[in-house]
Amino acid sequence: MPEEGVPLTPKADLLTTREILTLSRLFVKEGVDKIRLTGGEPLIRPDVLDIVAQLQQLDGLKTIAITTNGINLARLLPRLQGAGLNALNISLDTLVPAKFEFIARRKGFHKVMEGIHKAIELGYDPVKVNCVVMRGLNEDELLDFVALSEGLPLDVRFIEYMPFDGNKWNFKKMVSYKEMLDTIQQRWPELEKLPEEASSTAKAFRIPGFRGQISFITSMSEHFCGSCNRLRITADGNLKVCLFGNSEVSLRDYLRAGAPEEELLSIIGAAVGRKKRQHAGMFNIAQMKNRPMILIGCFPELRDAPLTPSRRPPWNSLHMQGLRAREGFSGQTGAVRTGWGFPPVLRPIQPRLEAGSPRRFYSAPPQDPDSSPKCLHPETPAPPASPRRSPPSDQLTHVDSEGRASMVDVGGKPSTERVAVASAVVLLGPKAFHLVRQNQLQKGDALAVAQLAGIQAAKLTSQLIPLCHHVALSHTEVQLDLDAARHAVVIQASCRAWGPTGVEMEALTSASVAALTLYDMCKAVSRDIVLGEIRLLSKTGGQRGDFKRS
Repeated sequence: MPEEGVPLTPKADLLTTREILTLSRLFVKEGVDKIRLTGGEPLIRPDVLDIVAQLQQLDGLKTIAITTNGINLARLLPRLQGAGLNALNISLDTLVPAKFEFIARRKGFHKVMEGIHKAIELGYDPVKVNCVVMRGLNEDELLDFVALSEGLPLDVRFIEYMPFDGNKWNFKKMVSYKEMLDTIQQRWPELEKLPEEASSTAKAFRIPGFRGQISFITSMSEHFCGSCNRLRITADGNLKVCLFGNSEVSLRDYLRAGAPEEELLSIIGAAVGRKKRQHAGMFNIAQMKNRPMILIGCFPELRDAPLTPSRRPPWNSLHMQGLRAREGFSGQTGAVRTGWGFPPVLRPIQPRLEAGSPRRFYSAPPQDPDSSPKCLHPETPAPPASPRRSPPSDQLTHVDSEGRASMVDVGGKPSTERVAVASAVVLLGPKAFHLVRQNQLQKGDALAVAQLAGIQAAKLTSQLIPLCHHVALSHTEVQLDLDAARHAVVIQASCRAWGPTGVEMEALTSASVAALTLYDMCKAVSRDIVLGEIRLLSKTGGQRGDFKRS
């Protein structure tokens, strides 16, 4: 809960019970067989029992679930179960009462535990417990949470800390899935992996002899975008096709304007069709405007909806999450395919052949007028080619008053957090691409070598580019992804540092050297390889402001 609390949304802006059921009926008719009521906190809504009872009557709906903070659960659960509630998730980030009060900004730890035991008593199996792991706050409780699953039918789900406005996200606070798994395996080396459902968002494990299990939600370190079939409708009626996306469509406004079912289906299908094949990387997400998780509702700028949306975020964010669609939207939705498929707006990229979830990358042509390669101010005529010592433009920061190359003095600049992301594309051709994808090059694993080269290049940028300052990088990441449609490798390099100068040169150098390394690894197969599309995608920090390529 943010220190300043959250603004309340007028009741008139929230979906009514009837509107919730109308939309639910529409989605179930089109193949959704699971609906989750989540938050905010759904159990503070006075009509929650009525909503569950009426959802239970929808033909084709197999599962009704709730995600709750558990404060009111023990009191309401018997009636919720009687109304038709099949499954529940309980949010609990700590097992220390004092720490619970600090995180939730309220008392109630014992009520949450009472709710967990009530759920077990009523036969829910498993009872899912959601724990967001944050370094410096609760990562020391990992083993205590795992121990809960020894004697109780719990599925303790460890969730990677994700960036949303207001939660003070910092990369250093995020504890990755691999780090959590390593910590747990040191205590329980017999931990075993369980099979995953096709559309599961969790990686599940069990310790032999334990009654329950543990899971990991790896949204940040190993995304599951390729198999995700979740949709979200917020308390005030906005459709979000991705939790990390800030594009929303106000279904409430269309409902209240009297839109027929066919039009609603078309609008929903178009929104699903525009869903990106992969959310941005963790650093890009952290830079993106997206309201606090507790307020996932309407967004001030909606490009998808022609009707004017409510601009106040809901406090009681009652969400519906559509899962496991049996088939796609019907004919009214055009190109939407079965299983929440998407129209072929972007070329598909085949996954990298390695363990873990595949990464994919897409970029759009630059449309930012400020991205012009001209260094001079538009109103300043270009200096003549001679004499060489012409007065430079004030835009040329690496040239002194006499026109000679000079390193910028950054001694007086304030230190801030700097992040930059750059990309490059290597067009290999069919033969080399096939060998890279199958890892059959005589020189070895081209993707792994290029990745290491890119990381090393980022750290050595000041030695390669004469006027670049040395930057102590706190993190650099290089991703290489296979684009089968173009027989290409798409490279994305991210660099982060704290200091008085930016890291865009480090990111660009990293992407470029990774591309050159791929060429070197593959040139024995073909010299008809093209390196291109080397560009800065985004940068944050510094006096000149942030930049993001459109």
